[in-house]
Amino acid sequence: MSYSARMQKNQLYSVLLAPRGRIRMADTGAQIAQLYLSPFDQLIGIIGEAGSGKSALIKGMFPGLELTNDDEGVNVRPLPIMDLEDEGFFKPHTYHLDVRFEMGFYQLHELADAILNAMNNGKRVIVEHFDLIYDALGRNAHLLIGVGEEIIVTRPSYFGPEPEQIAHIVYESIVYRKMAHTTEDLCEYCLTKQGAFRYTHGDVRHGFILSFREKPDLDIQMLEKDIRAMIEAKLDVSFLDDNHIKIGDVTHYCTSPRVHVDNTSKITKFRLYPKLLRDSITGEYMLVGIVGFDLNMKLVDLNSI
Repeated sequence: MSYSARMQKNQLYSVLLAPRGRIRMADTGAQIAQLYLSPFDQLIGIIGEAGSGKSALIKGMFPGLELTNDDEGVNVRPLPIMDLEDEGFFKPHTYHLDVRFEMGFYQLHELADAILNAMNNGKRVIVEHFDLIYDALGRNAHLLIGVGEEIIVTRPSYFGPEPEQIAHIVYESIVYRKMAHTTEDLCEYCLTKQGAFRYTHGDVRHGFILSFREKPDLDIQMLEKDIRAMIEAKLDVSFLDDNHIKIGDVTHYCTSPRVHVDNTSKITKFRLYPKLLRDSITGEYMLVGIVGFDLNMKLVDLNSI
């Protein structure tokens, strides 16, 4: 057992907020690799909906890895892991496959046999939608990662957690991340009416944070009214390209264009905190938006365990 694995033998799971945007998600992947990945982990299971940011996370964890079905639509054929014996002298150490995608080409037992064969040959395999192949494999992953509103990192033991437990959590929570991200984009669009363009993005459960170095002159009540009007207009939200979405007829810049609800009417319990909050550590002023959360609850309850 590696040093990394020994140090984590009593770890049940770790939870990180799932950021929005490819760069922040890739940075989070690099952080997870540094803190939790052992060089001797052979089977990495990834669980989460399509568009949740799994590909960016994997690219952050394994820089340079060729994904066989990534968010840019690059489909590697034939699937390299299926031809392990035919790759010659320069064989890769790490393989990737997306089970949900590959089920259109192979039976589950074929994919499971290929994964086990690669592991028996000392290879590492990163498996997206690991919950779909768990039963066929007959074994759990060395490292299991779920991506929803939060990123759950766990090193399963005989006592669990099982992939379906992680899947239940992340598939249920991703809706809040989609609502929060969509509302964040609506807020960005409405901020332009008040001449606010420079801010950084932050994350909080069931919401978003926009941080300003200098205190902006904002009418938060009017801003909330403008955002509510867009929500009530039931505007379609759709992917346009890797850096843009469409909100109704408006083209809007976005670095995570797949993590949205498909219509603004699906955003529930939206509110803006009625005043800017000042971070005592950074000195920045924070505009906080909340979705899908009991309106009577306090901000300090957002990240409660």
